[in-house]
Amino acid sequence: MDIKTTKIELVKAILEIDNNEFIQRVADFINKEKVDFWNELSSAEQKEIKQGIQELDQGKKVSYDSFLKKIS
Repeated sequence: MDIKTTKIELVKAILEIDNNEFIQRVADFINKEKVDFWNELSSAEQKEIKQGIQELDQGKKVSYDSFLKKIS
C-alpha cells in the first residue's frame, strides 16, 4: 500500500470513530508531530530573535522607511 492510500484509509477509519477521547488523543499526537520552526533554528538565531523582541519591547525600533534608507 502506498502512502496516499494509507492516509485515505486512516481518514476513513477516523471518520467512523465516535469516541471523543480517542479523537482528541489522535489530534494531540498529530499536533505534537508537527515541526516547530523555532526548534529548527540554531541557538545563535534564537538568541538574535529574542534580543530583537526585547529591543522592541524597550521601544528600540526604526521605521520601515528609515531601515530601507540604511540598506540601500
